Amino acid sequence: MFADGGRGGAGPGPGGLNHLSFDPASTNKSLQFSGAAGPRVSESQSPAENGSDPGKKRKRGTVPPADGGRNLSLDSIPMGLPMSDPAAWTTAMNNLGMAPMGMTGQPLLPDLPPPATRERPPGCKTVFVGGLPENGTEQIIMEVFEQCGEVIAIRKSKKNFCHIRFAEEFMVDKALYLSGYRIRLGSSTDKKDTGRLHVDFAQARDDLYEWECKQRMLAREERHRRRLEEERFRPPSPPPVVHYSDHECSVVAEKLKDDTKFLEAIQTLLTWIERGEVNRRTANNFYSMIQSANSHIRRLVNEKAAHEKEMEEAKEKFKLALSGILVQFEQIVAVYHSASKQKAWDHFTKAQRKNISVWCKQAEEIRNIHNDELMGIRREEEMEMSDEEIEDPSEMKETEESALVSQVEALKEENDSLRWQLDAYRNEVELLKQEQGKASRDEDTTKEQQMKLLQQALQGMQKHLLKVQDEYKKREAELEKVREDKLKIETLLENLKEQQSIADEEDKEREAVDCQGNESSTPRVCACSQEKESPVEKTLSNSPVKSEREVLLVGIISTFLHVHPFGASIEYICSYLQRLDSKICTAEVEVLMTRLQNTFRQELSGVGASLEKRWKFCGFDGLKMT
Repeated sequence: MFADGGRGGAGPGPGGLNHLSFDPASTNKSLQFSGAAGPRVSESQSPAENGSDPGKKRKRGTVPPADGGRNLSLDSIPMGLPMSDPAAWTTAMNNLGMAPMGMTGQPLLPDLPPPATRERPPGCKTVFVGGLPENGTEQIIMEVFEQCGEVIAIRKSKKNFCHIRFAEEFMVDKALYLSGYRIRLGSSTDKKDTGRLHVDFAQARDDLYEWECKQRMLAREERHRRRLEEERFRPPSPPPVVHYSDHECSVVAEKLKDDTKFLEAIQTLLTWIERGEVNRRTANNFYSMIQSANSHIRRLVNEKAAHEKEMEEAKEKFKLALSGILVQFEQIVAVYHSASKQKAWDHFTKAQRKNISVWCKQAEEIRNIHNDELMGIRREEEMEMSDEEIEDPSEMKETEESALVSQVEALKEENDSLRWQLDAYRNEVELLKQEQGKASRDEDTTKEQQMKLLQQALQGMQKHLLKVQDEYKKREAELEKVREDKLKIETLLENLKEQQSIADEEDKEREAVDCQGNESSTPRVCACSQEKESPVEKTLSNSPVKSEREVLLVGIISTFLHVHPFGASIEYICSYLQRLDSKICTAEVEVLMTRLQNTFRQELSGVGASLEKRWKFCGFDGLKMT
């Protein structure tokens, strides 16, 4: 596989030898080294030229050296080494610039393997060369292996082997293909001047160190690339907040009034307050900025209300669409049920019946799922309505007997409708039981599933019925309480009327006694009698209640305020009284309550803008005092 192209060296090489060209593409010439006197090794003839058998040993002609020096030649031999991957071997030969040819010039057979080597160390640039001639020098080794690439160092041993380190890793692959060739110095056949090369990978600390340095560099580059990627996708940090000053304060105050720049300004205000910029000098500025921020609450509440309105409208649209879908599902299920009746069912084939049963089952399952979803939406709406009622205790306290009666009637109607639905389900179950005996065995599975679904629906209806009955009982108990309160109020009004009539009779008797008394009594005695009778006269002459209508108003107001222990405003009281009599005015009621100081007491509740005047019932306290 090595040849000189039929040319000698141009000039003397080191040690009296000239370097010959190394052409791996030629396969019928041997590598020759020549001196100054001419060629020292003759060209070896190929087996085709001398007509010899390729299997026999080829004869080599030599020219005796004129200067007594040694000649060096590489004897090419056929390679009979095992090949594990012929394609890889051929690819490597092509990469090295060598044609994959045999020793006879024929293409390399696919069953010829590459030379056996050990496992390649990472970053290997050093090869082990064994089988060197004992008389071989570093100069000869350099001439042979520098054709594979730049040689950095040669470490030769006394035991006919050496280590050669190349500049790059791919040069090692070229050097491995010299393994198996025989080397001979000149024409000598002495054992010390011949040898068979064995080239293999070598493990060197310098190669490993360079490879580790390269891997660390690649790892650093990868980390740097990943860090750049992370920084590219990382969200930008917020801009730094400027320090407080009067100018910046005025700028932030203007931004707080603008809806588009409010978020940036409020963040700056928050940072200033947390930094401790608030003091006696800047307190007014900060208060004005806080007041500006407070003015945005109404806008935010309006926006929230608008979004809630949109959400409610979307819910209503979804509920309407879902109810329409449920109606269509009910019609489809009704079609399946009508087709399952005996009149039409007998005319279908067995496969058609099976398909209709499967379709009916699927439609019922989807219908039940959508129905449960719609019922869940309605339950959520009812819960929201109940929460709103709980949150507003004043409206809960305004419920009257008429409202409770209407609720009870509504519950009765719902109870009756549930009972009718329950009866309808029972009738349907009985019909299914009757049809089950007549139907074929193919229908048994579907009927059982329908029975289970109906039983589940029946259980759900029964539970709902029990809940409605419990609510009905609770409403009745509340109605009874309201009736008892009404009876108490009526008895209280009757007692007040009796007391008023008794007071009128006592006034009349005392007036008669005064007329019949002695008019010539002394002023002192009159004064004493007036002092003794002053409480009674005060109650008679200065009575705050002047008519039966006012007595009725006092009783109703007392009952109303007794139900509202925390008091109520005069507008609230008058709105309640105007339901009974639309002619009642606020001024009349307020004058009447101010006259009855032992029965009604006015108090102030709330703080600041929420300050409110409330009237409370204190009649029982007045009775205890008297």
